[in-house]
Amino acid sequence: MIFCGETILPGQRKQVQLPVPDAKPLECICLCGKNQGQTLVVTAGVHGCEYVGVQTLRILAQELDPATMTGNVILLPLTNPYGFYAGAKRVIPEDGVNLNGAFPGEKNGSLGQRMAFALEDTLYSAADFLADLHSGDCNESLHPLVFFPTTGKTNVNAVALEAAKVLSVDYRVRSTARNGLYSWAVQRGVPALLIERGGQGRWSQPEVDACTADVLALMGHLGILPGGEENRKQQEIVETDYVESDADGFWYPLVAKNQVVCMGEVLGRLESLTGKLIQEVRAKFDGVVLYHTIALGVHEGEALIAYGHT
Repeated sequence: MIFCGETILPGQRKQVQLPVPDAKPLECICLCGKNQGQTLVVTAGVHGCEYVGVQTLRILAQELDPATMTGNVILLPLTNPYGFYAGAKRVIPEDGVNLNGAFPGEKNGSLGQRMAFALEDTLYSAADFLADLHSGDCNESLHPLVFFPTTGKTNVNAVALEAAKVLSVDYRVRSTARNGLYSWAVQRGVPALLIERGGQGRWSQPEVDACTADVLALMGHLGILPGGEENRKQQEIVETDYVESDADGFWYPLVAKNQVVCMGEVLGRLESLTGKLIQEVRAKFDGVVLYHTIALGVHEGEALIAYGHT
């Protein structure tokens, strides 16, 4: 296995630096299986305050045994170390860029754009499959789910969907996104998923254990580990309403994550400093709450709530 110019021998684990133009490299852990097979790339920490995936990959980097593997795994626990160490919500502090919205990147752009360029340039060519681990950010309450693509080529979408079915989440959500780390990979022909678990700037061992089980299930599904997982019981969300704030204001959610809601039900209110109603969010259809912001103060255009139906 060769990654970023480094040779990793069969049965070997090696830390490899992923170069970023005019910036510090990112630290990857590469595990080369004893036997040849597919390569799974798993990333975490695209957003600095989403911790479950970061902790999961730190543990897996130490505990996975490449001698038992058929194929390879590349782990990137801190995709955005700048945001992680600064405790920055969503963005890279140095340039204010949301890394997940910076794809395709630019070699000579801002730091976030250069990081996106480097990730695309190195990870996509190495991957037979890519999984990007997220959580609700420090201001979000979220129920575990997986986003799977619908905007790639038919065969790429199908491979991703079959992999999503082995994960231990209640909801798999159809996604039309095109410019995130995982969704741009799909546009480039790499089957990929975005897995969400946890939120509110916290992590717990049960959440990490569940996330670890999901990564291992993907490895089994791809034949990297023996004994592939059976499909889990999931609900497929076929339509989702992502509601954003109409203005800066005070947000008061009236529902909770995973709560069933009815068409016309009030899901939350946005008010001004003086208590004037700016925005009342009502459900457009019967569905279930996937996530919502818990922040009292929100900017115009910020995500307030997402709900969907099967």
